[in-house]
Amino acid sequence: MARKPPRWYFSLRSPYSWFAYRDLMDRYPDVADAIEWIPFWEPDSRTQALLDKDGVQLPIVDMSRAKNFYILQDARRLAEARGLAVTWPVDREPNWEIAHLGYLVAEDAGLGREYVALAYRARWQQSRDITDRAVIAEIAAELGLDPALVADASDDPELRRRGAEALTRSYKDGLFGVPFFIHGHDKFFGADRLRAYVAKVRGEEPGPDTYLTWLDEAGLEPEPIRAGGDAGHAGGCG
Repeated sequence: MARKPPRWYFSLRSPYSWFAYRDLMDRYPDVADAIEWIPFWEPDSRTQALLDKDGVQLPIVDMSRAKNFYILQDARRLAEARGLAVTWPVDREPNWEIAHLGYLVAEDAGLGREYVALAYRARWQQSRDITDRAVIAEIAAELGLDPALVADASDDPELRRRGAEALTRSYKDGLFGVPFFIHGHDKFFGADRLRAYVAKVRGEEPGPDTYLTWLDEAGLEPEPIRAGGDAGHAGGCG
């Protein structure tokens, strides 16, 4: 059996995936080029029906109020450590197929990473709703893609099937949250494990600072922030 390529699962919903994306692109572009990018999201009922046929139950659970407040605080710390200003978007009855299946269209056109960059910018720096087709259409237009094709990707049965296949891969890979990195039999969860993953992909021996985080480098201490209006991230989303 052919060895599976190193890969990472990212979610356009997750702030931690955003941080991992920024670290990959800013600090480890060689690794970003060497690994496969696979989207993960909370499926709607139509995609879940496809998953049910294969007995796939994703690890998505409701988030507690305490964890939601913690993530608000933690995301602010991690953003500050990277020199980023983060805004907290408001999600009201979101359909995550819209943004993530749109990514598949952009990826087919060779613009997957550019799409991810603009989607993260819209969500985490402009506080825009990336489950709004109009927002995704604007992102597509900025990339020179057909706005309707990208924004209406969730209406395409073939893209639905491919999306379900991506989620099934995450299930078979043992994903329980994002960002999730895999190299051979080794798995790494969370943006704070990216250094260890980078060493693995590069074939390097882990150094003494392999498990240091951006907070360690920046010397930041936890700082309470006011809770925003987001309803919370599902437990499987990191």
